Amino acid sequence: MPVEPRGSTELGVSFRPLQAEALGLDAREALRRLVAHPLQVVRLGAYWNRMEPEPGSFRPEELDRQVDECERAGRRIVLCVGPVKTFGYPEFFVPAHHLPRPLREGALVEPDDHAPLLAAAIAFATRVVERYRDRTAIAAWQVEHEAVDPLGLEHSWRLSAAFVEREVAAVRAADPSRPIVMSGFFPAALPVRLLQRWRTRDQGDSLAVAERLADVVGVDLYPRHALAGLGGLTAYADGSRDPAQPARGPRRLMVTEGQAEPWEAVTTPPDPPGRAMASCLPEHVIENYDGCMRWGLPLEAYLFWGAEYWLARERSGDPRYLAAFARVLAAA
Repeated sequence: MPVEPRGSTELGVSFRPLQAEALGLDAREALRRLVAHPLQVVRLGAYWNRMEPEPGSFRPEELDRQVDECERAGRRIVLCVGPVKTFGYPEFFVPAHHLPRPLREGALVEPDDHAPLLAAAIAFATRVVERYRDRTAIAAWQVEHEAVDPLGLEHSWRLSAAFVEREVAAVRAADPSRPIVMSGFFPAALPVRLLQRWRTRDQGDSLAVAERLADVVGVDLYPRHALAGLGGLTAYADGSRDPAQPARGPRRLMVTEGQAEPWEAVTTPPDPPGRAMASCLPEHVIENYDGCMRWGLPLEAYLFWGAEYWLARERSGDPRYLAAFARVLAAA
């Protein structure tokens, strides 16, 4: 397959320690192997409930090791400080002691109605920024993940734009020198776009809010994903042939998640011996990247999503996903 030239676009990956663990990998070794590739950027996450497992605690050792590993390899870091939503399933990492009652489904999480949660979230984000702002490898902070979108189909509550705006202001105050990234899901298929528009009609989706609040707008792009499975059959949404692309606004743009692993109707992507899943075949790792390069928009970075899955597939005897990624790095 041809590989589109990247021009000035930096290439990288998101690293999900929880996904590595779910796939039976050693998370430290997985990150070490990934940053050994000639990429430029790694996105890391500050997972609130892992860093504050009980009241009054702060355990940054795991994130410290990840930052150290990236620095040793000479990689730049986009650090997602969350706090409420951070990339990687289940995307919701609020410690239980900060949320005595579940968030109400179908409602917006407003600052005045959830003042203790907002105060705790701001305190955590500020503490993370203050800890790492002197590290030269940190290139940007990401505030929330798909900040005001519903949390998949599992939860219908959403953070309000006003709630997120307070978090952004706190991160800017803690480090005014670095840009803030905010990400949003870009629905590639028309039915998914219509559903997204309906579910976020009151305040706009995360891309619209990012355009207003962030320095860099991050696009999460999944051209193919499973809708439902029954027995041996799966229904997919496929927007890979749809020419739609993000509108170019005044903000800088990057692809925070370019699909490079399957999105099937189960949480952990399947690893069938001798086969690959329809939502993301190995060649789609290149095809999805190529499609974004053909947008003709200046992209600051393209971050491949699914790096841990590539390592798991290689362990199972299928190195094609990892080889496709390596080929983009070599040919772009």
